[in-house]
Amino acid sequence: MEGGVPEADMSAFRECLSLSWKNPYVLRLAFSAGIGGLLFGYDTGSVIMAAAKNPPILLVGRVFVGLGVGMASMASPLYISETSPTRVRGALVSLNSFLITGGQFLSYLINLAFTKVPGTWRWMLGVAAAPALIQIVLMLSLPESPRWLYRKGKEEEGKAILKKIYSPEDVDGEIQALKESVDIEVKDSESSEKISIIKLLKTTSVRRGLYAGVGLQIFQQFVGINTVMYYSPSIVQLAGFASNRTALLLSLITSGLNAFGSILSIYFIDKTGRKKLALISLVGVVVSLAVLTVAFHESETHSPVVSSIETLHFNNTCPEFKAAVNPGGWDCMKCLKSSSSCGFCAAASDKLLPGACLISDDTTKDMCGNDHRSWYTRGCPSKYGWAALIGLSLYIIFFSPGMGTVPWVINSEIYPLRYRGVCGGIASTAVWVSNLIVSQSFLSLTEAIGTAWTFMMFGIVAVVAIFFVIIFVPETKGVPMEEVEKMLEQRSVQFKFWKKRNSGSEKY
Repeated sequence: MEGGVPEADMSAFRECLSLSWKNPYVLRLAFSAGIGGLLFGYDTGSVIMAAAKNPPILLVGRVFVGLGVGMASMASPLYISETSPTRVRGALVSLNSFLITGGQFLSYLINLAFTKVPGTWRWMLGVAAAPALIQIVLMLSLPESPRWLYRKGKEEEGKAILKKIYSPEDVDGEIQALKESVDIEVKDSESSEKISIIKLLKTTSVRRGLYAGVGLQIFQQFVGINTVMYYSPSIVQLAGFASNRTALLLSLITSGLNAFGSILSIYFIDKTGRKKLALISLVGVVVSLAVLTVAFHESETHSPVVSSIETLHFNNTCPEFKAAVNPGGWDCMKCLKSSSSCGFCAAASDKLLPGACLISDDTTKDMCGNDHRSWYTRGCPSKYGWAALIGLSLYIIFFSPGMGTVPWVINSEIYPLRYRGVCGGIASTAVWVSNLIVSQSFLSLTEAIGTAWTFMMFGIVAVVAIFFVIIFVPETKGVPMEEVEKMLEQRSVQFKFWKKRNSGSEKY
């Protein structure tokens, strides 16, 4: 790879668009495999859960969904990557990310549509069976990837697929490159021991690939994206919007922005490059999290005070407020954080005026609403709520095209053929474990240290991620998959990243 990598400019994006009429076969393969991403995005369906008559059956359905989504999250990007022309590989893998974010948008849309329909949750869960059935039908006609076929000795079948994927002037070179790569892999596997973690870490190209791929997946989660998507209705309420329906509607807008960002990724991933796009994304994420931190800090420190007179207007006074030595020092945030389950009933004329601290139950909520007041249980009325929404929107707009897509693209193309399945599984496990840790700790963190400090923690992680990408992540834009291993062997980790490299592998 002495000469660097071929440029993927505007023509690469135009080439991707032209696939719809020039080579619809490739687009069909990508879309058929990418429907798994749609299910990943929706992430809350299966027929078993929709038909569940009790919690144990619901849990069984959730286990099946978890297994299916987990396998699809690894297999779909990998399959798309292995069946895509080099110049548009990133854009087609990004299609999978678009379907993920599209699935998230669809889930919010369906949830909003079914909020007042009998059997609400069953409809919400059951609808996701439709794309699963579509994918089953489409996958019956999907071929194995040419790289897998060559690996299994089915060269003629592999050649036939490559001829459908590549143009006549490129196909011979691709066939030869793939054959040479597989021959090396086969000889290596025959002459060495079984694959193990020790073997993976001793292999230079694999070790460097794992550093980059697994690290990106972990940072993707630890900058907080899935807490934003899973808990966006809660975050909107924390920003001071009391209505559940309003919170869900605003969350629909944020999920729409996430899907729009994925479309931008399809445009930029092969034009700008994976590494640069990730860095731009992370810088934007840091700025957005700073806005969120300031907005929530101001909301928490300037929440409306609790009025004894307003509280006595109702019969369900919060026990801790009633027993307080200094009730005059109470505000909305202190009311919501009291050990008892209490809520804040805002003043009718102006939500920022002193309100009432009451026991949180349906009766009190109805009493507050009947008096033309707003009822708050998660966040408090605030004049900074719109600033928080702007920060949230900026976060998604910056995250989605870069860190939302780049980790999946990198992991689909960075591992040598023999280790691709194992390494892809390791990366997939890393992303789901990280997802579990962050999503399960988010609400606990907001209760323990406050929403502002929680977003500040995510911001610090994003700053660390910037340096990680600069140091450990190579640029794979335009690099044929058969050449990625050579690139990783030549590319050494350089902690003094501000110094220029003098070697021929400098561009990596």
